[in-house]
Amino acid sequence: MPILSVVLALAAAALLIIASSPAISGQLDILLPLRAYASLLEGSGLFPLDANGLVNTLVQATPLVLGGLAVGIGFKAGLFNIGAYGQFIFGGAAAAGVGAAIASWPAPLAISLSIIAGGLAGAAWGFVPGALKAWTGAHEVVTTIMLNAIAGSIIAYLILGPLLAPGFSFARTGDLGNAMLPIIYGRNLHLGVLVAVAAVPIVWWLLFRSTLGFEIRTAGANPSAARYAGMRPGLLIVLTMSISGMLAGLAGATEILGLSHFMPPSYGTSIGFDSISIALLGRAHPAGIVLAALLFGALRAGSGLMQVQAQIPVEIVDVIQGIILLFLAADILVRRLFRIRAAQAQVTELQTVTKSYGGQAAR
Repeated sequence: MPILSVVLALAAAALLIIASSPAISGQLDILLPLRAYASLLEGSGLFPLDANGLVNTLVQATPLVLGGLAVGIGFKAGLFNIGAYGQFIFGGAAAAGVGAAIASWPAPLAISLSIIAGGLAGAAWGFVPGALKAWTGAHEVVTTIMLNAIAGSIIAYLILGPLLAPGFSFARTGDLGNAMLPIIYGRNLHLGVLVAVAAVPIVWWLLFRSTLGFEIRTAGANPSAARYAGMRPGLLIVLTMSISGMLAGLAGATEILGLSHFMPPSYGTSIGFDSISIALLGRAHPAGIVLAALLFGALRAGSGLMQVQAQIPVEIVDVIQGIILLFLAADILVRRLFRIRAAQAQVTELQTVTKSYGGQAAR
C-alpha cells in the first residue's frame, strides 16, 4: 500500500504538471513530467549516482527520520502526536541557547550537552499533552495543536529577550562555536546524521524487544486490556509522549547545530507535519520510517534542479507529499483500484488518526 500510494501520487502530480505545461512552454507537453522526474532523480543523486546529491538527500532526511520516529512511536501507543513542530522548535531553541552559552568549551562536551538540551526540551514539551491526556482526558490532537502555537510565541520571546545575541543585524541566538556539529563528509553532511542512524535501532529495540515497548503497544491496542493485565496506561501515555517529544527535540537540535547554526525568533519548517506523513507511509515501523524519510529527503534534495531544468516550481514536492498522504488515508479506494484484498479492515496507524474523541483517558 505505501508503494502504491507513492506511485499514484506521482501519477496524479504528473497530470498536474501536464495541465500546467502551457503556462511553462506555451503548449501542452505530455513529456514534461518525465523530464521533471528525471531532474528530480538527478538532483537527489539517485540517477545517475552523484555523491553531492546523495549527501543532500541524507541531510534532508536526517531530521525527518527523527521526526517520523517521534510520530511513529506515538502511533504505537494509540496517540496522534501532531505537536512535533512545537517539540522540534523547542529542541532547536534549547540546543541553540545552550550551544551559544558553552561555545568555547571543548567540542565533544559542548556538542553533547547541546544535543541533550534539545532532547530534554522536546521531552518536556511532549510531557505536557501526555499529562493532560492521562490525567484529564484532553485529546492529544487538540492540545498539541494549541501547544504548537504557544511554542512559537515562547520561542519568539526567548530569542527577542534572554537569548538575543548582540551585534547582529537581526534577532537571533549567538554563535555556536565548538557546539556546531562537525562536517563528516562533503560540504554539509554533519554529525547529526549519525544521531538519526543511532536512533533507529534504539527505537526498534524499545518497541519490539523491551518490556516497556510491549506495554506501549498493548496500551495502544487496548487500554482496558492493558489495565486489566496490571499495566498503567496513563503512565504509559505520559512516558510515550515524552519520548516522542524527545525525538522531535533531537530533530530540532540536529537541524540547528548542523545546518542553521542559529535560531531566529520565527523558524518556519514543515518537518513537524511532514513527520506525520512519514510515519504513516512507513507504517510506524522504524525501518519503514527510514525509507519514507529517504524518499521525502530525495524529493527535497532534487526539487531545486527540477525547477532549474524543467521550470517546475519546487512546491510540486509539497503537492506530491500531500497526495501520498491522501492515498494512504484512502486505503479502501486504493485497494479497490488495484483489486487488492485487505487482510484487515484498517491499519493501526490510520485507526489512531481517524478514531473519535472521548473514552481515551486511561488513568
